[in-house]
Amino acid sequence: MDLIKLSRISMKHLITLHVMLDTLSVTASAQRLCLSPSSISKTLGQLRNSLNDELFYRHGNKLVATPLARRLGPSVHQMINDMNQIMTQEVFDPARYQGRFSLAMRESTFELLAAKLSAHVLALAPNIRLDIWSKDSVGFDGLAKGTLDFIILPHDRSQPPSTHSDLVWETLTNDEMVCLMSPEHPLVKKGNKEQPFTLDDYLSYGHIGITDTDLNTPFFEMQLAQQELQRKVAISVPDFGGAALMCHHSELLFTCSRRWAETAFQAKGLQIKPLPFNYGEVVYSLVWHRPSMNDPAHRWLYEQILAIGCN
Repeated sequence: MDLIKLSRISMKHLITLHVMLDTLSVTASAQRLCLSPSSISKTLGQLRNSLNDELFYRHGNKLVATPLARRLGPSVHQMINDMNQIMTQEVFDPARYQGRFSLAMRESTFELLAAKLSAHVLALAPNIRLDIWSKDSVGFDGLAKGTLDFIILPHDRSQPPSTHSDLVWETLTNDEMVCLMSPEHPLVKKGNKEQPFTLDDYLSYGHIGITDTDLNTPFFEMQLAQQELQRKVAISVPDFGGAALMCHHSELLFTCSRRWAETAFQAKGLQIKPLPFNYGEVVYSLVWHRPSMNDPAHRWLYEQILAIGCN
């Protein structure tokens, strides 16, 4: 252990690196830390010399983190969390807390959770700031880097990625999958004893798919593949809302969460059919980076999310 070299790196350097990885902007980092841009640049210069790495370089109009800086991100975030716990001697008081939390969720989850959670949290902690991102713009890497506190999303219970070993998945609520279609769809009359809604019906029309690079192939897709069957996905969109709008104006079918289908404004007027096959277990989960629970503020927000859930 090179103590002399370590002594040249302070919490100031680590915090600056942490915020720079989040903002990728000297100006924005200076604003976040209430410092001047020149002070941020000076601290970065010292850290570059100590680590013998550029850390950030300009590509066009943007700053890009080097591989070393990205690799250091999770460790630096954990060190800052540990130091914060050491420095926090009093019980966490949400009424006086003036920090910020960052969450990410699919747009479809906004209608189920975001409004209730925001009202609940702001009533208890009126001075905090909630940053709620679309999961498409900030994914699971944001949890490890410290740019996100939590992700909330619907998924097959079998789908949590195994590549993120430090991520914790906790079920908020169970759900089921249904098939949405236009009220004028030829299949609307199906679904009774005389005319059941069958697998052949389901596969005879085009479908709307949902793109998500973080999650694996849905369980129901794998079940169909095992029977050498496949949906004809005519259109793929990033979220449930856009898919529902497509359903209103076409004969395409959309497979989605029942909770969302019964709640969302975009789904109003669409017909809901139970799926005519085994679709597996579907849940809404809360996801976080395991070491982040050392932070009392993080634990408090976790408790509020569990209290609200998706009920």
